[in-house]
Amino acid sequence: MLKDEELDLLTGLLSEKYGYDFNNYARASLKRRVGRLMAIDRFPSFAELLHKVNHDAAYLPRMVQSLTVNVTEMFRDPSVFKTIRESVLPVLGTHPLIRIWHAGCSTGEEVYSMAILLEEANLLHRSLLYATDLNPMVIENIKKGIFPMSQMKVYSENYILSGGKKDFSRYYTAKYDWAKFDENLKSRMIVATHNLVSDRSFNEFQVIFCRNVLIYFDKTLQDHVLNLFDDSLEKLGFLVLGSKENLRFSSISKKYVQSDEKEKIWRKMK
Repeated sequence: MLKDEELDLLTGLLSEKYGYDFNNYARASLKRRVGRLMAIDRFPSFAELLHKVNHDAAYLPRMVQSLTVNVTEMFRDPSVFKTIRESVLPVLGTHPLIRIWHAGCSTGEEVYSMAILLEEANLLHRSLLYATDLNPMVIENIKKGIFPMSQMKVYSENYILSGGKKDFSRYYTAKYDWAKFDENLKSRMIVATHNLVSDRSFNEFQVIFCRNVLIYFDKTLQDHVLNLFDDSLEKLGFLVLGSKENLRFSSISKKYVQSDEKEKIWRKMK
């Protein structure tokens, strides 16, 4: 297991030299991920890993990818998307322009899921979906719109459980081991890198998704990010968090009400 002082050296280097601030990420999780990277890439010592990061800029994307968590799937937690389909989309339909931010979106499965919901509600043509992540490597996949064919059965099942009524395969073209999704879905997406730790608000949104990201931050950073979202969300907008995340003890909690008893969807009232 990595020592605390070693982790401090690594996060300090990443912050000072490259601008990636991991200082307020949950330390136990960071230690596990650094240890896993050292084992996979066969570094005999922490000193050699640190030397590699310090002197080989080409290794940086590999480092960042290892420290960020990229676990997602289309219509993940289908009941969340069912609630959005039934309760949130009718509200969004009252807006002439719909702006949605998917923060920490990883490879983009969630963004494409939302685009499909908007398309089926005849709202996609007046929507903009902002897809951002710290890791520049994973968001490249959003621009391509290509996902493993092996996942389509699970995604199709999730889609049906979310209230989907159409044939899910109509949204993609199968080619060998890959599924390429409809260009129309991608046409309403704006893809960019964004660092929740250091970057500021860049627009005002009706919906912000940030699911299963805050669990990797400590309390200080969680509050910082939630305040960023509060600054970025218009009044009566919706904030969608992960199943293990909560606003209850945050500094912004008094401004929000949970809009559904079961799902982690909050509405900004003040």
